[in-house]
Amino acid sequence: MDNSGQQAFLERIRSALGHAPAERRVREDLCTSRLTAETKAVLDRVKNRSAADRQQLIRRLLEMAAPINLKVAVLKDRPAAAAAAVDLIRATAPEFGDQKQVVMWRHPLLASLKLADALAAQNVPLHVSKIKTNAIDDASTRQDRERIRETVSAAYLGITSADFCMAETATLVMRTRPGQARSVSLVPSIHLAVITIDRVIADLKELYALLQWSPEFSGEGLTNCMTFISGPSKTADVEATMVHGAHGPREVHLFVIGG
Repeated sequence: MDNSGQQAFLERIRSALGHAPAERRVREDLCTSRLTAETKAVLDRVKNRSAADRQQLIRRLLEMAAPINLKVAVLKDRPAAAAAAVDLIRATAPEFGDQKQVVMWRHPLLASLKLADALAAQNVPLHVSKIKTNAIDDASTRQDRERIRETVSAAYLGITSADFCMAETATLVMRTRPGQARSVSLVPSIHLAVITIDRVIADLKELYALLQWSPEFSGEGLTNCMTFISGPSKTADVEATMVHGAHGPREVHLFVIGG
């Protein structure tokens, strides 16, 4: 097969980057497998972040969230977050139909909010996206997945947590795990994410340093899927008019606990 065009294209890129056209760098030059002094400094900055530093990150998050229509609430503790979630569900309505249904990740932080009883008083069912086993071909697992698809499709509001939130771009970082389906953040018309303040980081540099080198996060790695969410779905394809909710949630709310 003639790949001369491909080689010419790569040589132009190498030349533009200041390298010899025929030079082919080895993988280690691009993706280092050792902890550099720069990365260690990033990890130390995150580990030793003071309360004042965290408040500065929160201020940056609020500043960057406003233009992309991400609604951020900084809350004192978990009871305050639970009350705010109940108020949000009371104040909002389904985009389609009349019955309010909510779907939520299986997650320790979300479970600690104890929303089921509070929502039962509003006659709002709360479904948890949990899978009993991880066996791909197990019949009960297939049934669980089908049940999750049905409940997510019927829900108007999805509640998740997030691994991190990058303040510099107001971006949620969410890794998919069993019981934490990506669809919960994408299918319902309203997405509510709940995190603690220690999961607010500065930027991508901190994110990838933590995922690769922090003992708390590196063991799991990137998992099968990592989703970045910056505000609600939006498009301006038609007549350059901005419309929210075209390809996903029309509203995205973020509750930060401990702020």
